[in-house]
Amino acid sequence: MTPNWDDMKVFLAVARLESLSAAGRDLKVDPATVGRRIARFEEQMGAPLFAKSPQGYALTDAGQRLLVHAERAEQAMTGAVEELAGQSGNLSGTIRIGAPDGCANFLLPRVCAKIAEANPDLNIQIVALPRLFNLSKREADMAIGVSAPEASTRLTVQKITDYKLYLAAARGYLMKHPRIQSLKDLKDHQMVGYIPDMIFDKELDYLGELGIGHVNMASNSVSVQFNALRAGAGIGVVHGFVLSNAPRLRKVLGDEVSLTRSFYLIRHADDRRLERMNRFADALSEGLRAEVARLESSIPD
Repeated sequence: MTPNWDDMKVFLAVARLESLSAAGRDLKVDPATVGRRIARFEEQMGAPLFAKSPQGYALTDAGQRLLVHAERAEQAMTGAVEELAGQSGNLSGTIRIGAPDGCANFLLPRVCAKIAEANPDLNIQIVALPRLFNLSKREADMAIGVSAPEASTRLTVQKITDYKLYLAAARGYLMKHPRIQSLKDLKDHQMVGYIPDMIFDKELDYLGELGIGHVNMASNSVSVQFNALRAGAGIGVVHGFVLSNAPRLRKVLGDEVSLTRSFYLIRHADDRRLERMNRFADALSEGLRAEVARLESSIPD
């Protein structure tokens, strides 16, 4: 018996979320119904697709093999819907972007607002999390990363742009504390940065790269660090594109210390066949490059 598309969607949801309850929330059906659908689907396929345990539902070898074909079918269905809808004009539907919170908070709102204005039928979801995104589980349709993932046949990676970071502190803090003439002087200052054991990407270990070993106020969120600096908590590393809109902050050792990082757009390899996703990715990348350039051109000294 050939499985129907609804059964395939249930299979994909459980495979990605590894839980009947999570899949039920995603599909807006009762978890018990999801369980019955999976049991029926396994019977139709003639093989167990999941190994059930208290930790959740994990794909068996048969499930892993089926997942490849199910995702291809999903892509084909999406492409067919787009073609029939004649989406040669404005973009529509929902696209979810995952991004580190610095990019999500300080760049994506303006960039995505422009894209949304040009495409009123498009719904854009921005997921800001201080961690890596798992695109294989469809946590997002595409993600922005600060480093390129390891080579994978299931992902495509495109560099978007470089950006700068600087040491900075509030004017009030600098007025109350000893003058800073070199990096060595920072040992006598309060430092703001990441929680060391929660740095999810080596590219974010800014203070470590500068040889600074102490952190007095720490957070896993760039936004929290930024607000701590504005409150006068100490000295920390700030994105250049943030400094242009932070009049209370001043560069520290600005002529000597700067770091360069890059943003990468990470996508499902199969999505390259979809015109809608390609057009959105192009608009997003172009918008991010322009916004970083605009903001970094107006950084105060």
